[in-house]
Amino acid sequence: MNFLDGSLFPENQQKLVITAAPYGPEWMPADFPEDIPVSMEDQIQKAVDCYNAGATVLHVHVRELDGKGSKRLSKFNELLAGIRARVPDMILQVGGSISFAPEGDGAVAKWLSDDTRHMLAELDPAPDQVTIAINTNQMNVVEQMCPADVAGTSLGTPEGYRAYSEMTIPAGPAWVEEHIRRLSDKGIQTHFQLANITQLETVERMMRRGVCNVPLILTWVAIGGGFDAPNLYNLANFVRAVPDGAVLTLETSMLNVLPLNMMAMAMGLHVRCGIEDNIWTQDRSRKMTSVEQIEQLVRMAKECGRPVATAKEAREIYKIGTFYKNADETLAKNGFAPNRQPGQKGFTGYVA
Repeated sequence: MNFLDGSLFPENQQKLVITAAPYGPEWMPADFPEDIPVSMEDQIQKAVDCYNAGATVLHVHVRELDGKGSKRLSKFNELLAGIRARVPDMILQVGGSISFAPEGDGAVAKWLSDDTRHMLAELDPAPDQVTIAINTNQMNVVEQMCPADVAGTSLGTPEGYRAYSEMTIPAGPAWVEEHIRRLSDKGIQTHFQLANITQLETVERMMRRGVCNVPLILTWVAIGGGFDAPNLYNLANFVRAVPDGAVLTLETSMLNVLPLNMMAMAMGLHVRCGIEDNIWTQDRSRKMTSVEQIEQLVRMAKECGRPVATAKEAREIYKIGTFYKNADETLAKNGFAPNRQPGQKGFTGYVA
């Protein structure tokens, strides 16, 4: 992304899109009973509350009545239908892992089979987005957490910590390309959840081959444990590689969330919060609900002079419903340089 003179002025930035991740599948209900919805009605109401607080994108996971993350697509259909009926304009983004909650005490957290994950393209009603990981990767979500982050929670137990330290993301090239094709055929946007710059480069190569003709709507996930760490140098390196036509959200975990969101807000990027990412206030004096976290970002945006996007505006910013016909259009719309033509020398560029 090119930061020209005036790029930090709010009038030259997109309105702020706030993504809420309020379902926190890594936690058990006893970890934060005041803010972990379990019944279907409570899960639907949580979406409504986040929307009313200012979030226009909802990262969706589902729980069963026993509190564990659901792996039944029928439950996702039920939740999606309930949310659509209550807040029809909210962008619904289903987590492509479906759920990574361990099956039992001490069991390793596993993603579902490739065939089952492909079934996300068959959800009814269809979500606006499904998140996708690129390149098989370690996802040790507890590696950069400190003991205070997990104190008194299920992640603080030896069994819970071990389960979430051993997570991996199966996202090989054949599965990824097929999954993007199926989602696009159903009119569902791919939202890229990227761990580092090498995964961004893989996405660019797919676009250059014409197997990924979609807008580059992405999140930089800086959670450590196989992903980038949330420091200024990693952030600057990643942002510099992202083309100007992309839409970039920043994500991290625990007490890193607020500082990173502050940087995103100042830079004209977009933000994500919620108990899936963090459950604490910055001084750890108490736990902080997803709605409180959204309200905090809304206050900060006002102080920065950056308006929060309405749901209609967020849909336009996110290019919901937009797909491209070929590699040439995809590269141009996303802001990448064009492919090299046979015999072409030097750097490639667009000629007016």
